[in-house]
Amino acid sequence: MPKKPPKKPVAVQERTEKGGISKLTPEALSLMADFFKVLSEVSRLQIVCSLKAGDKNVTEIIEETGLGQANVSKHLKMLTQAGVVAREQRGVCVYYRIANPFLFELCDLVCDALTIQAEQHSQQLQQLSQLRQSR
Repeated sequence: MPKKPPKKPVAVQERTEKGGISKLTPEALSLMADFFKVLSEVSRLQIVCSLKAGDKNVTEIIEETGLGQANVSKHLKMLTQAGVVAREQRGVCVYYRIANPFLFELCDLVCDALTIQAEQHSQQLQQLSQLRQSR
């Protein structure tokens, strides 16, 4: 049975009703594309997921993700420049956190959409299989 899409939060509903994305300038769309590019890399998503539970330093992120130190540092720099994560110096350590928790709502929406697509694909494959068997 297909899963119903989640109800849009009021703010999202209002933006959609007012025109939202369809009213954005090419410059604004370019900024949006850049934001999604930052999230389009598996290692960066691993880092984002590791920060969902709270602030972590580089060593903790490395332990949780299994990524190398240079790789984590490179991706944290990109995530920080994009405003996805924020950094805070605490003594000799730098701790990273998600700058805006809306990111996890976005990820949940994407996961829901992918789940629906997978279910629909599975149903189509089942129908094809049944057609093939009925011959």
